This record gives sequence, structure tokens and C-alpha cells, in this order.
Amino acid sequence: MIVKKLHEVGVRSEHAYTAAFASIGMSFLSWGASLKAEAAGLDRADRWGIFIGEWAPTFFGLGLALARYEDKAETPETEI
Repeated sequence: MIVKKLHEVGVRSEHAYTAAFASIGMSFLSWGASLKAEAAGLDRADRWGIFIGEWAPTFFGLGLALARYEDKAETPETEI
């Protein structure tokens, strides 16, 4: 149901995969920025990096679900 709605509004598997890779990059950037900008130290920087890094598996899973939905939509159903 959610995958169908996302597909209807124009979200494709490539968008989810791009978001997954972007979240990996953002994880490193937020870790570095937190380490340099905040006086809280390495522990807080690690938490920020892990928090954003946890988005990647969600986006990859969504990408797989959308890819399956796209393949299903492209394949004509045959009657038996």
C-alpha cells in the first residue's frame, strides 16, 4: 500500500537508492561536523553519525520494494 502510493506520486527505486547513498555520506559529514563544532566530544559525534547512518538500510529496503513493484507493473499478467 505505501509502496503503491509512493510510486503513484513519482518516487522510484532510483530515488530511494540515491537517498540511501546520500545518507551514508551525510553520516560521515555529520560525524565530522559534530566532532569539530560541538564541545561534547567523540561520544556525541558518534551518536550523530550512527543516527543518520541508520537511515540507509531503510532507504535501501524501500528501493528494493519499489523496484519489485516497478518490475511487477511492467510485466504483463498472463491468464492461465
